[in-house]
Amino acid sequence: MKETNFGEKTRVLVVGGTGSLGRRIVTACLAEGHETYVLQRPESGVDLEKVQLLYSFKRLGAHLVEGSFSDHQSLVSAVKQVDVVVSAMSGVHFRTHNIPVQLKLVKAIKEAGNVKRFLPSEFGMDPSRMGHAIPPGSETFEQKMEVRNAIEAAGIPHTYIVGACFAAYFGGNLSQLGTLLPPKKTVDIYGDGNVKVVYVDEDDMAKYAAKTLNDPRTMNKTVYVRPTDNILTHMELVQIWEKLSGKELEKNYVSAKDFLADIEDKEIPHQAGVGHFYHIYYEGCLTDHEVGDDEEASKLYPDVKYTRMDEYLKIFL
Repeated sequence: MKETNFGEKTRVLVVGGTGSLGRRIVTACLAEGHETYVLQRPESGVDLEKVQLLYSFKRLGAHLVEGSFSDHQSLVSAVKQVDVVVSAMSGVHFRTHNIPVQLKLVKAIKEAGNVKRFLPSEFGMDPSRMGHAIPPGSETFEQKMEVRNAIEAAGIPHTYIVGACFAAYFGGNLSQLGTLLPPKKTVDIYGDGNVKVVYVDEDDMAKYAAKTLNDPRTMNKTVYVRPTDNILTHMELVQIWEKLSGKELEKNYVSAKDFLADIEDKEIPHQAGVGHFYHIYYEGCLTDHEVGDDEEASKLYPDVKYTRMDEYLKIFL
């Protein structure tokens, strides 16, 4: 499929622009040539790291727009300045869990009436396929569906980007719970380790978001991020690391029954994480359905040279 450039500059507002993915989306939008705005919320004014990050965006050419989720009119004013709104608000239980707050954003976009596209905070498992999810992790999908339903009820043009595990949380640690670093001696393998999983570098996820937000092909569609070379089984990921490090890890095979055995004894954020891991590594929820070339990000945007996991894992050597 040929590379595509949709020409005219788009004015984009990024909400959650100081977060792990949000800051990458801001950078990617600037690199794509979009006129980029970042919502500056009052609470970020007392967080030194966020203030420094926001003003680093300003130096790169982004516009800072003040707005608060406790002031509806400020949100309406913010979205009236742009064509597209991208939300990158956190939806993971062990960080700030802000998915429902987006309903206020939907309300503001509807009232403003000028927004040509809204990309809500998705980027992971497709919530429309997760009706069977284990609680309390199911809450994430239920809330994302509530946001989707509100978007569609309001008639807001949209794109949903889903389909991959972030490499920072699932790749570098070889998919081990409770750490972001690769294990040194022993690695837990989920089931037989042969279920296909999709991994993506967050920088690449951000690049795909920046490409899709004004692409007429993705209007009112779900775009799956499923780069061919990053569809790997858990065992294949571990083997890539073993080859790079030159060390073989001892494998501890964990059955589905054992994996879920003491879930109820854990803290709520940990329970949510275990449930999500189960759906990904035991059920194969990221790869158990077909995706056409016209709805897969790496096929739509072949000019994005995505990071393969063997390259990604080199930073841990």
